[in-house]
Amino acid sequence: MERCWPPVNPPPLCVSLQLVALVTFLCFAASRSLGAYTALAAMETVITALFFLLYLLKLDKKLSWLLWPLADMFNSVVAALFLLVVCLFAVIIKTNSGTLAGGVLGLVLLVLCVVDAVLLYQKMSFGGPRGRSTPGK
Repeated sequence: MERCWPPVNPPPLCVSLQLVALVTFLCFAASRSLGAYTALAAMETVITALFFLLYLLKLDKKLSWLLWPLADMFNSVVAALFLLVVCLFAVIIKTNSGTLAGGVLGLVLLVLCVVDAVLLYQKMSFGGPRGRSTPGK
């Protein structure tokens, strides 16, 4: 079987992003938190699943007009910024234990999004391969 994961993301990171986003959404939904909490967690769950399907079905190779790792990195950075604001509010306000658990898991998701963005940035090559710029002896 060929590798169905994106070449820049390790499989455990992809799976953990999806699972933590889903559990965060379920915590916010079960606690009947404010709409912003639930909407952000649901949005991140759906977008992460769509990127997973994109790479799983190898649509990134068929739709080569867009630099998919860059779009994935942009998603991770924007999600991290939104998660920082919303989850800090959820932890500070903590109307009930479900909101507090969702906020803490959202902060874990924030860390995973930052790790994902950093790994994507390190693996991307803009205009040529990365490596030593000096010739070998």
